[in-house]
Amino acid sequence: MKIQNPFRLGLFGGLGVLVAVLIGTAVGNLATIITYVGAALFLALGIDPAVSFLERHKVPRPLAILIVLVVILGVVVGFVFAIVPVIVEQVGRLIEQVPDLISTLTNQEAVQEWWSATIPWLSYDQAVKSVTDFLNSNIGSITAATVNTVFGIASGAFGLLIVVILMLYFVASLSSIKRALYSLVPATKRETFIDLSEQITSSVGRFVMGQVTLGATNGVVSFLFLTVLGGILGEPIQYAALLAFIAFLGSMIPLVGTLTASILITSAVWLFDGPPAVFVVGIWYLAYMQIEAYVISPRIMNRAVKVPGVLVVVAALAGGTLLGLLGALVAIPFAAAVLLIIKQVIIPRQNAL
Repeated sequence: MKIQNPFRLGLFGGLGVLVAVLIGTAVGNLATIITYVGAALFLALGIDPAVSFLERHKVPRPLAILIVLVVILGVVVGFVFAIVPVIVEQVGRLIEQVPDLISTLTNQEAVQEWWSATIPWLSYDQAVKSVTDFLNSNIGSITAATVNTVFGIASGAFGLLIVVILMLYFVASLSSIKRALYSLVPATKRETFIDLSEQITSSVGRFVMGQVTLGATNGVVSFLFLTVLGGILGEPIQYAALLAFIAFLGSMIPLVGTLTASILITSAVWLFDGPPAVFVVGIWYLAYMQIEAYVISPRIMNRAVKVPGVLVVVAALAGGTLLGLLGALVAIPFAAAVLLIIKQVIIPRQNAL
């Protein structure tokens, strides 16, 4: 449509900008829901390879979905019954030690002696006065931050429940979703599109399983190491199961997860066990991070998504910056999808010119 009147042109341009602003506002308001849907779809794609494997072995898809979900539920329940009681018991012991820790920290003479021996260049009284003044002047913001943290934890638990429910729906209807998406593609390009889509969804599934494998490896090895170390030193490492669970969760986060978990575990050992256990644990995790980064992770990731190591790092950093933890998780299979499109679509087109 040709518009010759400048006023009409400006009006249509303004309406276009207004629509764009409204769309951006709507997307911003729906950011949480979009994140839930993206996480659920990501997990559903991670489960789908197991369902497809059973389908290839003549198992009907509804039954295959039920079998996979029952197996996952069984693993989770088994993990809960095996690990959570130990974690609860150790957390209970930790809570029992809190009064002694508080009494030690509130013993001003002992604290002053430690302070004078450790930080002689900083006045203890001046430091206490500065901390007290800061707490008094920021008590309102500290209270608000505490309340917001509590609400954030509750919101996170509710969001996790929503993600699990959405994941179940996506797993059950993934085939119909794919068929509906494929039907929107022109028939002349549908076969290529289906082939690429199946490769991409398969790479996502392998990536999810690869991350779970990395986490399980770190968790099991950490538990065995801490148990053996406690036996060698003659005194068990406190909260070994809890620390192994932290290692399991950490290794499932790309790039920074293992490092963060290693720092937390080493700090906990330093706080509750002290030397020489903390030195052995610190050296162990320094060595394990190198083994995971250069041996375990490349083998698993190369088989899972076939993405070069440099691109894995860049993609995870970019995804984490844009979308946080979910972005870091999605970025690597997204990079694998982009590589597939470049290799199988763009390069053949360029060669045909």
